[in-house]
Amino acid sequence: MSPSPQAVAHMEARRRLALATALATRRLWRQLDQDNLYQSWLGLIGDVFALVVASQLKAVQMTDPWLLRLLGPEDEDRPEANRLIPAAFAGVDGTGRPLVDVLRAPIWTTLRMLTQGRPIVQALVSGQALLDAIVQTAVADTGRAADSVGMTARPSVTGYIRVVEAGACSRCIILAGAEYQTDRAFLRHPRCKCGMEPVTRDHTPAVPSPKRLVDQMSEAQKRKTFGVAGAKALAEGADLGQLVNARRGMQSASVLGGRAVTTSEGTVRGEFRRQEFRRLQAEGAIPRSRSMRGFRPTRARLMPEEIYRLADDREHAVRLLREHGYIA
Repeated sequence: MSPSPQAVAHMEARRRLALATALATRRLWRQLDQDNLYQSWLGLIGDVFALVVASQLKAVQMTDPWLLRLLGPEDEDRPEANRLIPAAFAGVDGTGRPLVDVLRAPIWTTLRMLTQGRPIVQALVSGQALLDAIVQTAVADTGRAADSVGMTARPSVTGYIRVVEAGACSRCIILAGAEYQTDRAFLRHPRCKCGMEPVTRDHTPAVPSPKRLVDQMSEAQKRKTFGVAGAKALAEGADLGQLVNARRGMQSASVLGGRAVTTSEGTVRGEFRRQEFRRLQAEGAIPRSRSMRGFRPTRARLMPEEIYRLADDREHAVRLLREHGYIA
């Protein structure tokens, strides 16, 4: 069973709402007086705030009808029980900060860039980009919070499954289909558009797995999502989870006599750690009797980009991919 049409439609409706709100606030941003940026933004921020709050309220109001269509009434005798209160969700961002304070960030970004000598056009574009991110994320986060609360309020809902939209980023793709308890926070990033679908005894959707999503992508989509080297690593059989998780801890370190792109992700847990432990045991550097508990690899873990740069040929690249935990 795939994600229900109701869940997909619900997620798409919220995406359109967030985008429409960002476009509306963008039009207000363009009304800034370039000779008096700060004061003119203070004059506009009330209208921006009102637009975002209205969309947050609408996002919350989408939840109850969606759950009703998807799961039916929780209590036939009290179909209106446990309804959401939209106003309780509006006026703040996903972290609980007052939205009116968060909406000042774009103008401060613009002013800071101007003090650094950047052209005003560039500064305004950067401020607008930040405003777009704030607005879309605030609307989406509010909707997801409402969905989560709505599901928690229904005793029949035992958890939820992450539903990933087409064209999602790599971080979201590896979480596709993951099932969580209703009290687990929804993992997201700025402008994240992913949604969730409830799980009950009678409703257990099986959304596409990360591998299935990647298999459905074109080569161009893979390069856009994972980078050229990442797409090549996948073609060589690299593990998707290891590949994406590794990119979260990227840093620069000296490897094999040169500066190389390495990662700290996957070294505390994961296949790379296990392989390093076994390799050192085989070489006699670690006693056979020692457990892996507390072991941390001392060797830097290469990113795929560096593996392909350093490898002599395909066989060498595959061996390095395996040694560094990208291939099991």
